[in-house]
Amino acid sequence: MTKEPTKAATPTAARADAKGRAPADAAPASNRATRAAERRSAIVEAAMEEFIARGFAATRLDDIARRAGVAKGTIYLHFKDKESMFEELVRTVIVPVVAKLNALPPPTGSVRDLVEAFAGNFLREVIGTRRGDLVRLIVAEGPRFPSVADFYYREVVSRGIAGMRALIELGIARGEIREKNLARYPQILVAPAMIAVIWQSLFARHAPLDAQDMLRVHLDLIFGERRTT
Repeated sequence: MTKEPTKAATPTAARADAKGRAPADAAPASNRATRAAERRSAIVEAAMEEFIARGFAATRLDDIARRAGVAKGTIYLHFKDKESMFEELVRTVIVPVVAKLNALPPPTGSVRDLVEAFAGNFLREVIGTRRGDLVRLIVAEGPRFPSVADFYYREVVSRGIAGMRALIELGIARGEIREKNLARYPQILVAPAMIAVIWQSLFARHAPLDAQDMLRVHLDLIFGERRTT
């Protein structure tokens, strides 16, 4: 008796069929990836709330897990420790704001206009927001945790300084900035932002600060007062 030939496995078992439908196991895998991303996002969000409320030293992984609605073991599937979680928080919350500085196109107008636009946007996205709370946390606890401060310097501060120095040098080359030594101290250009962040948490209830107006006065000192027509 002739044995019926065995049917070869069809390629549809591994990829989409002729109508473009995904194989049966693709949807569950996609759902798992989506759920994992959602859990990671929830953990980062919970970590930010706990860090801001308790400080870096006092925050426990148990508290983060409880706030995120996950088991403590789930945290270790995404982060090796509290420090790596904090680094992820800085990358997702602060770094994108500073990265905009180095992504600015060559100015078609004045350098001052470019600086004012970036700094104004920075103030809006930081002052009075959770980002500002995070910056204040780093200022307060950075001396106790040098590795955290070092990471923040590498990922945020050094990038911001490099971007500001480039703009200052361009302003000097164009004759918009007369004080050439400013390029040695780009921190001066962003000083109002740091003052506003610290002032907001310590003294705003006593003397509210108009950070945007302070920025304009500061830039007048560097670039000269704007001429009115």
